[in-house]
Amino acid sequence: MNSTVRLPGRIGPNALLITAAAIPLTGWAVHAATLHKRLAATRRDPLTGLLRRDAYTTRARRLLARHGDDLAVVMVDADHFKAVNDTLGHAAGDAVLAAFGARLTTWAGPRAAVGRLGGDEFAVVLELTPGRRERRLQQLVRMLHTPVTLDDERTVDVAASVGAAAPDVLGTRDLTVLQRAADAALYDGKHSGRAVLATAEQAAVPSINGRRAGRPGTAVWGRAA
Repeated sequence: MNSTVRLPGRIGPNALLITAAAIPLTGWAVHAATLHKRLAATRRDPLTGLLRRDAYTTRARRLLARHGDDLAVVMVDADHFKAVNDTLGHAAGDAVLAAFGARLTTWAGPRAAVGRLGGDEFAVVLELTPGRRERRLQQLVRMLHTPVTLDDERTVDVAASVGAAAPDVLGTRDLTVLQRAADAALYDGKHSGRAVLATAEQAAVPSINGRRAGRPGTAVWGRAA
């Protein structure tokens, strides 16, 4: 009886190359996935989950180029926000901002560009046909005037001012012009409890970095949107 034990045949050079290549590729796949998650995280504001300024601008311009006149650019400022921080603390202020972010996201829907531009200032670009603008903007105002409940069960009365601009009204799809006009409309209706749709006159207001000239903070913004 032959008791010879046969060892596996030699592994060819091609198999060795494939095996050797698979090891670093596996490592790179994990690295790439981790890097992708980190890059995605840098696009979003950690407090509200909204797009940061650059990511918002990129998506907003893409929407404007694609959908044109059936869009609206909406600017939002929290009213009396400093008083919330001063009287209830910064944790309460953060809760208000997070609540505003969630409400804006719910209102605008998944296909919109929703960004936190800084502090208590937000911007939205969404599909919004002319016949629905007034009703939907007033719906947003009501949502942003709903009290916020904190973790300790205290409630905070909140409010926000809202301005909007539409390409078909102003005759442009330029994001900087539309944001400037929406910003001017927002300040014309500040603390009024109503959303204001920008006119051609508001589009002519001078701007600094795409915001209404003279508004608080315009001198410190980065590049124009």
